[in-house]
Amino acid sequence: MSHQISRRTLVTGAGAGLALTATALATGPAVFAETTGTTGSAKPTIVLVHGGYADSSCWNATIQQLQGKGYSTVCAANPLRGIPTDAPYVASLLDSISGPVVLVAHSMGGTVITNAAAGKSNVKALVYIAAFVPEVGETQGELITKFPGSEVAPVSVGVPYTKADGTTGIDLYLGKDGQAAFAADISTSAFRTLQATQRPFDADSFIFPTTATAWKTIPTWALVAGQDKAIPPATQRWMYSRANARKVVEVPNSSHVVMLSNPRVVAELITDAARAVC
Repeated sequence: MSHQISRRTLVTGAGAGLALTATALATGPAVFAETTGTTGSAKPTIVLVHGGYADSSCWNATIQQLQGKGYSTVCAANPLRGIPTDAPYVASLLDSISGPVVLVAHSMGGTVITNAAAGKSNVKALVYIAAFVPEVGETQGELITKFPGSEVAPVSVGVPYTKADGTTGIDLYLGKDGQAAFAADISTSAFRTLQATQRPFDADSFIFPTTATAWKTIPTWALVAGQDKAIPPATQRWMYSRANARKVVEVPNSSHVVMLSNPRVVAELITDAARAVC
C-alpha cells in the first residue's frame, strides 16, 4: 500500500477545514467550557495575562494549582505591542468566554487588563500580581520611575525590527545578565530557560497612555513582590492602595517573577478573589 497522500485526499481535507472554519465564523466565537463547583454554581474561568520578557508558560505552575482546585484556565498570548494592540486583543478573548471571569495579570499585563476589562460585564474580579495598575492618562514609563528601585533598564537589550508599515521599532529583550534585576529567587537554570524563551516587548509600550480603568468598577485583589527590582514594591503598594484593592498580599522575599517562585501563594490569592465574587 502506498504511503503517499493523494491530491484528492489533500483537497478533500482542505475543503473540510474550510467548511469547519465557515461554520465557526457563522456560529460566533469559541466558548471556553465552564466548570461547576460542589454547590452547583458555575466557577469562573481564570484568564491569565503575562507581561514583558515572558510568555504564557510563566503561569504553568500557577495553572497546575488552579486546575487542581477545579478551575478552568486560559492564558492570553499578550502581543506586547502596547495598549492600542494588546488591550483589544485581550478584550476579544474575554468576549469569547461564557460565564464569569477572574482576570489576572503580571507586570505589564496589568496595564493591559486595566484597559481591556473596562465595560466587560463578565469580568467579576481583577487580580494584579506585581503588576502595573495605571490611571487614565498615565503611562508605564511614568509609573516605573515614580519610586526608586527599578533596575531592569540597564539589563534590557534593544533590537530593531521592521513594523508592518515599514517603519522601524525597537523590541526590548531581557539580557543574559538580567537575573538579579528580574528573577533573583529562581535557579540559574530556570532563569536561562526564561531568558531563552522570552517574548520581547515594543519599547513604545512605555509611552502609550491608559484610556480606561477597569479597577474603578471591578473588585480588585493584588500581590506585592517584596524584593521586586522591576516594578519597585513602593510603586506596587501605592497603585494597589489607589485602586482600593480588597486584599493585598505581600511576599517579602520575592523577586518580580513571584508566579514562578511562589505559585501556591499566587494561586491562593486568585482563588480568594474567585470565591469572593462567584
